[in-house]
Amino acid sequence: MSSTESLSSAKRAVRTTPAAEAWRRFRRHRLAVVGLVLLSSIVLAVIIGPFLWTTRFNEIDFFATMKGPSLAHPFGTDDLGQDILAGVLYGGRISLAVGIAAMLVALTLGTLIGAIAGMSRGPVDTVLMWVTDLFLSLPNLPVLLLIIYLFRDSLTAAIGPELGVFVLVVVVVGGFRWMPVARLVRAQFMTIREREFVEAARALGASVPRQVGRHILPNALGPVIVAGTISIAEAIIAESTLSFLGLGFPPDTPTWGRILFDAKDYLSLAPHWAVFPGIAIFVSVLSINFIGDGLRDALDPRKVR
Repeated sequence: MSSTESLSSAKRAVRTTPAAEAWRRFRRHRLAVVGLVLLSSIVLAVIIGPFLWTTRFNEIDFFATMKGPSLAHPFGTDDLGQDILAGVLYGGRISLAVGIAAMLVALTLGTLIGAIAGMSRGPVDTVLMWVTDLFLSLPNLPVLLLIIYLFRDSLTAAIGPELGVFVLVVVVVGGFRWMPVARLVRAQFMTIREREFVEAARALGASVPRQVGRHILPNALGPVIVAGTISIAEAIIAESTLSFLGLGFPPDTPTWGRILFDAKDYLSLAPHWAVFPGIAIFVSVLSINFIGDGLRDALDPRKVR
């Protein structure tokens, strides 16, 4: 190799940013790339699809009840003749929005508690971890059902049925997903705060908020991002479970879980009614898990490829 080629290679190596290096590693994870393509396709479908597929999800046609897939209804129809494709496209917006919003709640709460515990010594850390362990020991589904049963009516009466259930589901689902994030962030903070660059910043007089904001938190975000992707999948499954049990969104608001709940009594007569929303949930959750695996490998500084 000539000196000119060596110099150009060195320049390219110098210009490589951490984000570009992470993206290069992520692209090498084939399942993660496939998951990203599938999830992006689903997101585009639920955002753009209702504008392209003009049939409304609440349009009733009693002459086309429980029909199988056809050109007029690619996903078939339900017991009222409503188009299942329109319901899956519209309901996907709600299911994905619940997953993302619940993930943000879990990440915010978990990062805050984990950061406080990781930077504290003594009783504060002990109490926060005791609270975390307490929430981890609670049976999630029974507690979720109890909270929604107690507060759903009052909240929907205050701010409306759709918005009230959305806020309640997001807060409840996100409120029971922050504990793994808190433990992960605490472990990262306790490790990074003893590193040389943090000790140097501390010796130069950097305040604790500056140490956290400029040095510790940016280096702890990799595992947090991975945990966030897993939280989205868990939130989608939790919302689908609540809707399937009839404690989610109202009947006139389709979500993937709500469509499954409505289809459960007609599995022998119209299996397509449950197949397509089930496939949507399965592909979305699987894609998010693949993306999480790819991000884990891409953001791990110990992996050199």
